[in-house]
Amino acid sequence: MIIANEMNMLRYGESLAVASEPGAIIFLKGELGAGKTTLARGFLRGLGFEGRVKSPTYALVESYELKSGSVFHFDLYRIQSPRELDDMGIQDYFLSSSILLIEWPERGEGFLPSPDVICELAIFDNSRDVKSVAHSLRGERMMERF
Repeated sequence: MIIANEMNMLRYGESLAVASEPGAIIFLKGELGAGKTTLARGFLRGLGFEGRVKSPTYALVESYELKSGSVFHFDLYRIQSPRELDDMGIQDYFLSSSILLIEWPERGEGFLPSPDVICELAIFDNSRDVKSVAHSLRGERMMERF
């Protein structure tokens, strides 16, 4: 899907959130500036979060407590080794009631659970090309609702 501007990326994220369910693991892949954090911001707004959504680039993870449950937004861009995820206790975030949004998941290979959905974002002229693909039964249910 070609997304022409930031507002449409926010709407895309909101729609994905509405289709999501507790325990969902969503990988966000794409180069710097592709819109991964904007999609995450829309996702959180779709779940009713009204506060500021900042990139977790330096903190590695931002936590959001919502009426519907917890959302953990990871940005693994800065990690040097997947082993760092084990050192930070990443398994503590893998709760069946939480939703995980993970930017740069390839940097955590071997320490991350399998995703339900992978969203791949690519810069296309002044737009973004976004492809969301299910990778589990939960992901298939989400994509049917999306």
